Amino acid sequence: MRVTSPGIGSPDESGSLSYEGRDVPVAASDTVASAMVAAGELGNRRTDAGDLRGVWCGMGVCHECAVTVDHQEGVLACVTPARAGQIIQTQSARRRVPTSAPAPRPESELTPDVLVIGAGPAGLAAARDLAAAGLDVLVVDERKKLGGQYYKQPDPALPIDEDRLDRQYTAGRGLIDAARRAGARMLLGASVWAAFEADRLLARSDTERWIIRPRRVVLATGAYERGVPIPGWTLPGVMTTGAGQTLLRSYQVAPGARVLVAGNGPLNIQLAAELAKAGVDVVGLVEAASFLSPARIGAGMRMAWNAPGLTRDGVGYLSALAAHRVPVLTGSVVASLEGDPQRGVERATIARLDGHRLPTGRRRSFDVDAVCLGYGFLPSNDLARSLGCRHEYDPERGALHTLTDGTGRTSVSTVWAIGDSGGVRGAKFAQVQGALAAAAIIADLADRPAVIDATTTRAARRHLSFQAGVNALFAAPLLTDQLAEPSTVVCRCEGVTHADLVDSMTEGVTSPGAVKRVTRAGMGKCQGRYCGPVLVEMEARLHGVPVSERSGFAPQAPVKPVPLGDVAAP
Repeated sequence: MRVTSPGIGSPDESGSLSYEGRDVPVAASDTVASAMVAAGELGNRRTDAGDLRGVWCGMGVCHECAVTVDHQEGVLACVTPARAGQIIQTQSARRRVPTSAPAPRPESELTPDVLVIGAGPAGLAAARDLAAAGLDVLVVDERKKLGGQYYKQPDPALPIDEDRLDRQYTAGRGLIDAARRAGARMLLGASVWAAFEADRLLARSDTERWIIRPRRVVLATGAYERGVPIPGWTLPGVMTTGAGQTLLRSYQVAPGARVLVAGNGPLNIQLAAELAKAGVDVVGLVEAASFLSPARIGAGMRMAWNAPGLTRDGVGYLSALAAHRVPVLTGSVVASLEGDPQRGVERATIARLDGHRLPTGRRRSFDVDAVCLGYGFLPSNDLARSLGCRHEYDPERGALHTLTDGTGRTSVSTVWAIGDSGGVRGAKFAQVQGALAAAAIIADLADRPAVIDATTTRAARRHLSFQAGVNALFAAPLLTDQLAEPSTVVCRCEGVTHADLVDSMTEGVTSPGAVKRVTRAGMGKCQGRYCGPVLVEMEARLHGVPVSERSGFAPQAPVKPVPLGDVAAP
């Protein structure tokens, strides 16, 4: 379903692609995924059981949207530009083994002063200030567009009225322009897949390979959404809130015509409001926290004191939901999803949470054709862990966070971890921390004490305080496998069910790594990013072992899937 947002016009059509013999209209702004979702074609890859899977993360992490494009297998629909005449086929469960080796690609060595990995708010802010100080700064991002997940921009092929864009778009455009004007080099569409030492990292794109030997490293790799397995969460049309927002804000495509948004946190409210204002039938917003309770008014006041603009935005989103008569169900979760594995999700059942994080009471159901689930974020800290940076487990967030000083400097003296990659504290703090990191690195390379502007320090404190208010307002039980049934798939890549995991966790199988070897959970292309945290919590609960920085799957190269030729190349 195509929609329009304020300041963004309708895209021009450029013909059609063929999906399984059916014509799918293509706009000049589309990815393969956005074109297919707009046309109601929700299936991408096929599992061993023959079920279809669709877009899940929308950011190239989960690999659920893999399709065959012009006979090339394993192409990610969510990041691949669509063009008229493409032949798209459902990706089969078993890919064919290539009969010939790929052509060798050139490898070169890069020696920047500072390598910034990630081009979101934190990475761009750091790159801007570092380059402005005259340093040779290289920014690497696996996406082909700057801005990251928070500052994602409308595709350039969309008609844009700059004066009518919202503040999130315009702030992102300003930061992107500032980083470019400062002279930072941008290497887009490239992924850093190995970090053996702080001065020896490997990166690749579809056409080149690089060995990068920087003097300093800034990890600004952001975060990805937490997966909470529930019955039916693998149905086509069920996706993360971030994926739904990317479809809307970058491509002007709605996830469906009747959409339910559910989970925990303010991003769900924003997406539900923006979809409703774009003309989508948002059948409900389901929030695990009781954030409308009078007992939480103090948290709201703290937010308003520290970031009045952001707080006004939140109130505006709630007002939009009220104006469009969208039901808001608090203290509740989606308990199950039903539908046809060949067509997609059709019904969502809602229940309240009891004190044991279990659904209880009378159920309520909604007819839907899309569901967006968002239960918060997990730091993308694979590279930081690979480099040996120290981490601590945060039981309230259910995630490891990187131990740093106020500027983001880690226990490895030449490495900084900033923004959500070090610990999820919001995009505005991430951007300020980018400036703090840049000041510290400039001083470090000049062998002098850092001089940090007092205004920047105050802004960092305000944004941290604001985020503490957000966390208090949306405080809710941390969910992992509580909503899963024995037949619920937990490892989406390998199809491992909750019952498979419980059966494997016997005496002698006392770690997620051991469970991985027994069940294959975590061996898929997402590399355990969605099932791994669930396994960690299950093992800790069953065996009474506290979670620590050594829990979970061990970080190792490649931290992202890469062709074998890149790993084995001389």
